Amino acid sequence: MFEEDEALQVLMFTKMLKDKGGLQLEEAAEYMADMGFDGADLTVRPGGYVLPEMVKEDLPKAVEVLKSHGLEVPMITTSITDPEKDHAEDIFETASRCGVEYIKLGYWRYEGFGKIRKQIREVRRKIEGIYRLSRRYCITATVHTHAGRYLSADPALLLILLKGYDPEWLGAYIDPGHLFAELGPRGWEMSVDILAPYIRLVSVKNYRWVKTPEGWRVKMYPLKEEIVPWPDLFKCLRSIGFDGCISVHSEYHDLDFDSLIRQTREDLEYLRGILKATYG
Repeated sequence: MFEEDEALQVLMFTKMLKDKGGLQLEEAAEYMADMGFDGADLTVRPGGYVLPEMVKEDLPKAVEVLKSHGLEVPMITTSITDPEKDHAEDIFETASRCGVEYIKLGYWRYEGFGKIRKQIREVRRKIEGIYRLSRRYCITATVHTHAGRYLSADPALLLILLKGYDPEWLGAYIDPGHLFAELGPRGWEMSVDILAPYIRLVSVKNYRWVKTPEGWRVKMYPLKEEIVPWPDLFKCLRSIGFDGCISVHSEYHDLDFDSLIRQTREDLEYLRGILKATYG
């Protein structure tokens, strides 16, 4: 048995602080620390806080800024899908040197009917190279379960991509919100079940499809709405021994920045209550 305050770390995904708030990293760190997060899920990708081509110089500086505010950086979010492109090895090497434990990879888009078997073979070859980087730099690469036209939308398909690799170096980054949208109300449960040996990271957000005058679109909801039944989810995660990082994705695009921060505080308080009840 492990204690939540000793193992689980609750992070804030920094995307919205930059994209919605337009904050410099120092300002973003102040907000995250004030809200009570343990650390940051730092964007290291085009448009992120650290650009891939500048990772060697800028990632150590960014980690130092965040740590100066009492924030850990156990994971980063990247766009890596090929070990030979987009400064992949520089990112792995620098992240490892900075003490980062997990790297979220990018996405492989489904290319259309009749092509999936060939595409799986091609992606598996790329994953093999990424796996070698993971082992070389002692850092775990993870694949995010994103709904839509992605090879990681379906957990069974993701398992095909991960099968045969040591979960110590290549894991699953489950997103129950996306799993709910893609697979339905119990999709998250089957996903945790089938991916259990590989689960290393969990992202937290609540959304569903709604009809608008412009057509169907995704709308975010507060965590306490429990579109995803978060108490049940974390009971399942505890039962498989999950003790990784939890990244809070406050992607409330319809809110102004001040309202987004208020909602994030509420979501974090709600999440802390569940973790205390489940793990404490």
